[in-house]
Amino acid sequence: MLPERKGLPHGIPYWVDSGSEYFITICAKPRGVNQLCQESRFECLRDSLQFRQDRGDLWVHLCLLMPDHLHAIMSFNRDVGMQKSITDWKRYTCTQSGIQWQRDFFDHRLRADESYIEKAHYIRMNPVRAGLCEQPEDWLYVWENRSW
Repeated sequence: MLPERKGLPHGIPYWVDSGSEYFITICAKPRGVNQLCQESRFECLRDSLQFRQDRGDLWVHLCLLMPDHLHAIMSFNRDVGMQKSITDWKRYTCTQSGIQWQRDFFDHRLRADESYIEKAHYIRMNPVRAGLCEQPEDWLYVWENRSW
């Protein structure tokens, strides 16, 4: 008998302020294959997130694609919820562009002692650390939706 993979809890607790920011990581499968860093797929992902943002399901502060995963900082509408927002978005992008996503995703709420700027810097440096570009400004597959 194989061990069962546990699901991660993605509920937004009642005591968390509305509009709280979450660091999100979503992985494609199989790992090591470039499914995301293609112009047409970037446009599909960005446009579908923009649609959900315009609808009020979520707010994208920063989203950066790597070849086989993405990192984002997002806020979620409490009534829709994080789990439903991301699951529906992954299902749509799979249907529209053929991206194969791993089951589930990672989330971490940014707390008062964590700096948005520090987490955004970590995300923006991801392609530099991976040797995909020299400077974060050179990376094409990023959508920032926040004024500094």
